[in-house]
Amino acid sequence: MALSNPYLAELAAEFGIATEFWDWKGRLTEISDETVIAVLAAMDIDASTAESAEAAVHERRMRPWRRALPACTVMQQGAPQEVKVHVPDGAWVEVWVRLEDGGTRDLRQLSNDQPARMVDDTLTGEASFEVPGDLPPGYHRIGCRTAGWTAEASLIVSPHFLGFPPRMGEKRVWGYATQLYSVRSADSWGIGDLTDLADLATWSATQQFASYVLVNPLHAAQPMTPLEPSPYLPTSRRYVNPIYIRPEAIAEYAGLDDRQRAKVAQLRGKLAKKLANEPLIKRDEVWRAKLKALRAIFDAGLKPTRLMSLNDFVRKEGRPLSQFATWCALVHEYGMNWREWPIDLRRPSSPEVAQFAVDHVGEIVFFSWLQWVADEQLRDAQSAAKAAGMRVGIMNDLAVGVSGHSAEAWMLGDTFARGVSVGAPPDHFNQTGQDWGQAPWRPDRLGELSYAPFRNMVAGILRHSGGIRVDHIMGLFRLWWVPEGMGPTHGTYVRYNHEAMVGILVLEAQRAGAVVVGEDLGVVEPWVRVYLRDRGILGTSIAWFERGDDGQILPPESWRDYCMASVTTHDLPPTAGYLDAAHVKLQHALGLLTEDLDVELAGAAREREDWMRVLRDRGLLTGDAPTTEDIVLAMHRFLLATPARMLCAALTDAVGDHRTQNQPGTVDEYPNWRVPLSGPDGEPMLLEDVFHSEHALRLSAVMNGFVVPPTAHRSTSEFIIGHD
Repeated sequence: MALSNPYLAELAAEFGIATEFWDWKGRLTEISDETVIAVLAAMDIDASTAESAEAAVHERRMRPWRRALPACTVMQQGAPQEVKVHVPDGAWVEVWVRLEDGGTRDLRQLSNDQPARMVDDTLTGEASFEVPGDLPPGYHRIGCRTAGWTAEASLIVSPHFLGFPPRMGEKRVWGYATQLYSVRSADSWGIGDLTDLADLATWSATQQFASYVLVNPLHAAQPMTPLEPSPYLPTSRRYVNPIYIRPEAIAEYAGLDDRQRAKVAQLRGKLAKKLANEPLIKRDEVWRAKLKALRAIFDAGLKPTRLMSLNDFVRKEGRPLSQFATWCALVHEYGMNWREWPIDLRRPSSPEVAQFAVDHVGEIVFFSWLQWVADEQLRDAQSAAKAAGMRVGIMNDLAVGVSGHSAEAWMLGDTFARGVSVGAPPDHFNQTGQDWGQAPWRPDRLGELSYAPFRNMVAGILRHSGGIRVDHIMGLFRLWWVPEGMGPTHGTYVRYNHEAMVGILVLEAQRAGAVVVGEDLGVVEPWVRVYLRDRGILGTSIAWFERGDDGQILPPESWRDYCMASVTTHDLPPTAGYLDAAHVKLQHALGLLTEDLDVELAGAAREREDWMRVLRDRGLLTGDAPTTEDIVLAMHRFLLATPARMLCAALTDAVGDHRTQNQPGTVDEYPNWRVPLSGPDGEPMLLEDVFHSEHALRLSAVMNGFVVPPTAHRSTSEFIIGHD
């Protein structure tokens, strides 16, 4: 049924709240009054009665007339934009653009027949001006002047098209995707770290001829245990999780005396002994030991030039870093959930927080130092990747959002909606829907802030990477908001200004010389994929999901060229496990299936047979009794037959792993994000084992288009002097 009154419907339209949507089975589903009212309340709009909804509509209609300029105007280069200016009726007005580089441009006035209206006892008129399309990309300012006052607002001009950075050339590239925490070496502290990432990139480039390594989000987690295991539910997307720091790779470690080094070694030795028989990644144990080691290194002090560098980093990062470091210190003092702190500490701008920062300056410097060190080691990983010949290097993953108890929610306050969380409506793989527990940004507040939080986050992630994968990129267009206590089946979509969000993403990526991949799986409005392609952003194509309108496996020549193509993804088992219907068996064991197990297993068997038939018909799979590895390799050969410009192989597929990293729709029912990289026998393997993996050698041969797999390079085990 439709919403109960027209004012509620108008508010829903004004704030981008969907009142209906098409579900995964193609059914038109209407949204209830209750859901819309709850979502409006999350944006501080009272629509609980017809009267309050009417009052809110009136206020919303008047709001643009109360400001001289819109808070933020976003446009694409080459497309002129109209800007509406509000001044006292009949007053003269001048409007100009102040460019990022300091130049100015006067704007031409357009005709505007909008009648004047009374605004707070002032008769106010509206004038229109044209922002020309030939402005350079960048962050500019629009200014206006009339009798007695001036005003300014933001103007963001983004490139129309991003495409590929020059260093990628015209050839397509391939690389590995991995969950960094799972890739442990003999020298790391029970969890994959940034030094492991540098080593993995060097091996991938020099021995496998890969052009990039795509890693899970490296966003900051909680500063104390218990740690959230999901890298997709961070406490800050702007900063790095210091658990990925290698203590011995810090410059200050070299200056430790024997006693201090022995302390660090003892901490690592005790941790190794404790984790020796653990089958899973134990973040809490790792962080407790590593944090003590990091404090010991920090307490040893910095040389003058290192202190200069740290101070420069802190100065450039500005208030966001100081607030984040303060939040970390507050967490250690008052607990993880800032909503339960003393009320005077729940706002970062309060005098009490300022006094806390003065009283705990040493702790705040320490947490700032951790971010500086993490930034350095991430930079070193990218430098190693580029030095080894990678055309892209490290690709970072951007999570959809943060939790409601996160540092960002504390720092940015009402920029986040309250009383709702982000999730997904029911679909084939999650038939009861999902609640990810993330706090969504308010679209209206982002606009008022000129998208500064989003801009700073993207720029920070791209600082030391050659590309970015945007998880659930549809979140830049719309997100599924779930009102508290109502469940994901009673949520609705809320739209964002995608022109602004995508425009900033394209602008920052162009400045960084980076490629952008959007994860556009699941329920996606068809025009979204077209829009992203037109802006030069790649989509994501997964072999298991690529089917035509007839339900048949999509022929490789029909795949998109602007996509990152892979066989599997981190939300599915590795290909060997998928072929064995591991996803169906796991969902059944966890009670997530809505269909009978035998029905689902039969469907998985048909899917496997469909692929076997296609691979055989195309000559990609031969022999009467192919092994699982044969099928895995054949499916990757299938990728090479597509026009996709980026190909991606999971590191789990390269080593023959079977185990799922994450089962959507679960939290602790399955050890999500805690599964170490393992071989075909299910036994955990170290990074050094990966370097000598015959499975990986054969898969890389396929990805490189080699007819005959090469033998292992001698350089993995011995130094080569000269050449023939």
